[in-house]
Amino acid sequence: MQSLCVLLILTFYGSALGHSLQEHQTDFGLQVFLEAAHSHPDQNLALSPYGISSVLGMAQLGAYGSTLQTLKDHMGYSLQDRGMPRKQRLLQRELHSERGVEVASGVMVDRKVILEKPFRRSLTKAFQSMPHQVDFGQPETATQVINSWMSDRTGGMIPNFLPSGVLSEQTRLVLLNGLHFHGLWKMPFDPKLTEEMLFYQANGSAISVPMMRTTQKFNYGEFITEDGVDYDVIEVPYEGDSLSMLLVSSFERDMPLSALTKELSSSKLQEWREQLRNVNRQLVLPRFSIDTDIDLKSTLNKVGLGNIFNPTKADFSRITTEEPLCISNVLQRVKIKVNEEGTEGSSATAAIIYSRMAVEDHTLDRPFLFLIQHKPTGTVLFMGQVNQPQSH
Repeated sequence: MQSLCVLLILTFYGSALGHSLQEHQTDFGLQVFLEAAHSHPDQNLALSPYGISSVLGMAQLGAYGSTLQTLKDHMGYSLQDRGMPRKQRLLQRELHSERGVEVASGVMVDRKVILEKPFRRSLTKAFQSMPHQVDFGQPETATQVINSWMSDRTGGMIPNFLPSGVLSEQTRLVLLNGLHFHGLWKMPFDPKLTEEMLFYQANGSAISVPMMRTTQKFNYGEFITEDGVDYDVIEVPYEGDSLSMLLVSSFERDMPLSALTKELSSSKLQEWREQLRNVNRQLVLPRFSIDTDIDLKSTLNKVGLGNIFNPTKADFSRITTEEPLCISNVLQRVKIKVNEEGTEGSSATAAIIYSRMAVEDHTLDRPFLFLIQHKPTGTVLFMGQVNQPQSH
């Protein structure tokens, strides 16, 4: 399914929580999605903006100096600012209180690392999370511990999140977010009406897929982008009305989704909601599932966060002053299933932090030059180039 833009939007009515944090997290998440979608133009893609913001929010709590400023500039907020940990805590609490939503944040720390007390306190204040000690000296065992933790917090949908080899003896912390959602449609689709129909893909070809069908009143609106692309938005509510799925598609079948995704922002979502009108519509929607497994390092580099991965520039000294730290990877796995009954989705997100004092590999697995030199005089006794190593 490549010509359908699907957004799962969480809405809060009558909440006392200020909107600034949610808006900043949404804008940042949409920016990351836009960049990731640009790199996967004709592929299915699902991300959890909240999961990404959560693990990078935990990283913010341990950042200092220019690293903290970089995160703040590009995410639009800092959890180190006064009052922000409370807002994050209330947001996570409110999400968790929603029927069908489970959300958890966790920190796995090497048992040899002594964390700074302010960092530990901030984790509790913002994410209600206490660090769990693991032995990264046994990376495969640590991987099993983390995968078990994540499986329990994603409804069993993501049992093997971290692959073998992603952790090492140089790993010091893993920042985690697990999210599971199981929502039933307010008005389920009748399975008897589901039938095979053609779905027109982004590459111009058509495939036969099971299409669900229902006729009822929906919140619906028609819009036009700044570039003149006509599109519509239809809202499909879940039981309880506080969660819904927005389906966004262009009027023209051959219009690339990039024409729509570049319009996305928290203000645009708000504009849609204000302009949707309750009308009678027959909705025909494919039954679909998406499984995205992505390393967000290159994507985050492109949105301006390259310094957090740079061993010479990253500063996470608020986590520990014992050794310099750097983020090696930000990984996310997302699974979404949509059928006649509703939607089930899970996301697993991890930021892996390692010691910058780690011994880096220097592997000569490509042609190289060599020189044998007498250091006191500078005389070069031998030199050569190796293009095809051979043993004799």
